[in-house]
Amino acid sequence: MRIGIIGGGVIARLFLEHIARGDMGEASVVAIQGRSPASRGKPLAEQYGVPFVTGLDELIAARPQVVIEAASHDAVRDFAKPLLKQGIAVIILSGGALCDDALRARLEAAAAKYKALLYVPSGGIGGLDALKAVCVAGADSVEIAVTKPPAAWKGIPYVQKLGLDLDRLTGPVTLFEGSARAGVPHFPANVNIAAALAMAGIGFDRTQLKVVADPALIYNTHYINIRGKTGAISIKFESVPFPDNPKTAMLACYSALAAFKQFNSPVRYGT
Repeated sequence: MRIGIIGGGVIARLFLEHIARGDMGEASVVAIQGRSPASRGKPLAEQYGVPFVTGLDELIAARPQVVIEAASHDAVRDFAKPLLKQGIAVIILSGGALCDDALRARLEAAAAKYKALLYVPSGGIGGLDALKAVCVAGADSVEIAVTKPPAAWKGIPYVQKLGLDLDRLTGPVTLFEGSARAGVPHFPANVNIAAALAMAGIGFDRTQLKVVADPALIYNTHYINIRGKTGAISIKFESVPFPDNPKTAMLACYSALAAFKQFNSPVRYGT
């Protein structure tokens, strides 16, 4: 399997490390795409002897069979459809971009027309198989609370406008509470899990999202509550933040690897 990666962060490094160790079978990274020659992906590509590219045409010319988007909402908007039109499978990790119904519809249509897989992994949560089953029977409500240490919410314009001193919080503070539709765009790098939950379940408008900064937390801790005709489901996740990026849980990073490992498998268990 020939892999292209958009982004030069922890996901790219994980793939390269696991491929170098032989954990990914015959897979190889044929290109890492960055915005410019100054991208952090360039030294990473040089370290592992992988081509570094800055444009869409260069990425396509590397002939990947699957591209992992691990960069940003903008990357989804700019790259996903052209790649799908080339018959290249796309695994999207910045799932929050698909809160845009028109964009999601275009990508879904392109995936169907050009017979290319569009896949959004579960990321830093799970239970989406159960959620899908509940929805078939009839779901009444889906709620997710995304709670992280204050450091995870630094540098976000929406949070900065709240005027909070994240270094001096004495207790949990709710940063947002409302629909996933309204909340996901405010946190483009932090609540992609809420987008995955919404798309697997009852949609962005009916899925309720709560975002909390809690100084008592060590782990990124998320709570999911689902109610429907089949009963009630409550799930708690305590995820270790990735050491190089406190905004992202290690589980979310390894979700990308797990998604790829089942990509061509004729046997699947759960989702």
